[in-house]
Amino acid sequence: MTNMEFKRWLNPSELEAEYGFSKSSQAKMRMVSNSSKIPFSKIGNFIKYDRIAIDKWLEANQVQGGDL
Repeated sequence: MTNMEFKRWLNPSELEAEYGFSKSSQAKMRMVSNSSKIPFSKIGNFIKYDRIAIDKWLEANQVQGGDL
């Protein structure tokens, strides 16, 4: 992906295609009240995910090899 193709805000279908989170998993992760709550914005009836916030969230919620 080049800088010209970089899309910062993703809809649920784009998040699913790029990160592999199904739409049903996304819905569940939006409702939890702990650190596994996925960062999102709601604009009207539309859910949007900030790619930068998602990347930071993934880094913050990594599981180390010994924690399995």
